[in-house]
Amino acid sequence: MTTTTGASATPAPSVSRQLLRDTGYVLLGLPLALFGLVVLTAGLALGVGLAVLVVGLPIMTGTLYTARGLADVERLRLPTVLRMPRIRPRYLTPPPAAGAWRRIFTPIRDGQSWLDLAHGISRSVVAVVTFGITVAWWAVALAGTLYPTYDWALPYGPDDRGLAELLGLGGGPVARIGLNTAIGLIFLLTLPIVVRGCALLQAGFARGLLTGVAEMRDRITVLEEQKRAAVSAEAAALRRLERDIHDGPQQRLVRLAMDLSRARQQLATDPGAAARTLDEAIAQTRDTLAELRALSRGIAPPVLVDRGLPSAVAALAGRSLVPVDLTLDDRLGNPKGRLDPLVESTAYFVVAEALTNVAKHSGATGCAVTVVRHDDRLEVTVGDDGAGGAHVAKGHGLAGIADRVRAAGGLLRVDSPVGGPTVVRAELPL
Repeated sequence: MTTTTGASATPAPSVSRQLLRDTGYVLLGLPLALFGLVVLTAGLALGVGLAVLVVGLPIMTGTLYTARGLADVERLRLPTVLRMPRIRPRYLTPPPAAGAWRRIFTPIRDGQSWLDLAHGISRSVVAVVTFGITVAWWAVALAGTLYPTYDWALPYGPDDRGLAELLGLGGGPVARIGLNTAIGLIFLLTLPIVVRGCALLQAGFARGLLTGVAEMRDRITVLEEQKRAAVSAEAAALRRLERDIHDGPQQRLVRLAMDLSRARQQLATDPGAAARTLDEAIAQTRDTLAELRALSRGIAPPVLVDRGLPSAVAALAGRSLVPVDLTLDDRLGNPKGRLDPLVESTAYFVVAEALTNVAKHSGATGCAVTVVRHDDRLEVTVGDDGAGGAHVAKGHGLAGIADRVRAAGGLLRVDSPVGGPTVVRAELPL
């Protein structure tokens, strides 16, 4: 069974591959823009002009649906440039039993449909500019770098003066070839930057109109989910703490009070029995203190606050009932490499809960804990050789981990086929 919560990023391609993607995006953008300009402008003009005759309303609806189709094509192209997942807005949809006129008016009432139409009509301005710059830069780069191969075929009259001669570099073939080749190399070296800029300009314009509102709504949804996950995780931790205090220290304190009361009654009549009762009370006090220390580790372990994540994870591994192979990033132990307290706390509880599940349910003979810091994230992995079958579900310990990781904006994966092994991996943003 494999369970995943969160989202992942798209890896960056090589420079040459990205150059080809950006070039194709820009070059294909112009014919799409011209097609959209002609079709959508004509449809908008007809729809508005015939609106008073009612027949213009279906034409306007058809135009908006055409703009939506062109917008969907552009949204499919955006990930190749922006390296982001495809985002499609939630359009208004008529109910299944809606009549014809309600279906006609639904896209007209949808704000995103009008943004699609605005993009389809106005994108040609950006497309013409970026297309011209991209073609010109490619042409100069190729013509300049390949100039030595075809200079001999170009006709030169006795009165012709080339750029090299005008710049005072001389009128011979060496100066001419050298200058043109140098210009071509300059354009070739700057080609990825210029084409990338053109592609980002065109894609940024499209993103602002076609996915900007959807991204904002999705971001709000993610924040609401993180808030609910944080509330759920804290509520679960509070319920567990209340249960543990009620079942443990509270019962011991009640017994301690009873023992002290009995010892006070025995003190005058049977000092020996009173001494034995006091000894039992002292033992109860020690056990209560031990349980309180154990409970405090589930709230905010002092070793995590004072010495950082590596020491806290090492302490967890030392207390584990299953042998642990521990791998920690050395940078995390450096005072300057300390992470945000929320990230450290979340990573600690991921390891703590995962090791608890390993000891209680897996039947494993060994497990491995790895905590590694990357440039933009912290990766925590806990694997065991047990029976597998672990899953994220309400009422299970992994559900609490999922809530904590989601509240921190991270990603949780649980890979636990029946028969094992089990791997719990959390990625937390830094």
